[in-house]
Amino acid sequence: MTKQTVLGRVTQLAKANINALLDQAEDPQKMLDQLIRDYTNNIAEAEQAVAATIGNLRLMEQDHQEDVEAAAEWGGKALAASRKADELRGAGSVAEADTFDNLAKVALGRQLRSEQEAKTAEPTIASQTEVVDKLKAGLDRMKAKLSELRAKRDELVARAQSAQAQNRMMDAVKDIDVLDPTSELSRFEEKVRREEAKALGKQELAASSLDAQFEQLDSLGDSAEVEARLAALKAGSA
Repeated sequence: MTKQTVLGRVTQLAKANINALLDQAEDPQKMLDQLIRDYTNNIAEAEQAVAATIGNLRLMEQDHQEDVEAAAEWGGKALAASRKADELRGAGSVAEADTFDNLAKVALGRQLRSEQEAKTAEPTIASQTEVVDKLKAGLDRMKAKLSELRAKRDELVARAQSAQAQNRMMDAVKDIDVLDPTSELSRFEEKVRREEAKALGKQELAASSLDAQFEQLDSLGDSAEVEARLAALKAGSA
């Protein structure tokens, strides 16, 4: 996976709109679980690629620093050789002085090459530094997005569990609804009402029988009164 591919994927995942994705999902929880797995895998993969990119950048920086130091070192050697040549030439040793001037030229040539190599590497180092900074920032956003995904999933699971608990509670309440003719309490209440009605019926029958007995007793009393009055009439006429 090239660093451009890594940067593109990191940027795309970091910018993903979780809420929009959830709105389109048939099963949000399943989608969140899959997104969490994808993000976790992509973060691990991106971290390896970013680490390799950073490692390459550090090597280039080291090479650049070595070129800079080498250029300074060859410059110093050129200066020393040139001064030695001037000293020898002043002493009349022209041939030996020319040798040191040639050494100075060689040192200056190597200084130039080191400077050129350092200069050539600088744009690449600057570009790689920018890429690494973007990758680090993208990874940070991906990790933040992963935390957001996990929080969303926990929230969704909690809401689902709460909804299930509420449904179970409502089902339980429905089962004991006294107004529901199919409920156990309603059937029991109906049975009690039937027993109460039976007791009322028995009481009514008992009262009816007692009334009849009293009516019979009253009838007997009337007959006795009639007999007594008849006897009195007869006694008066004798």
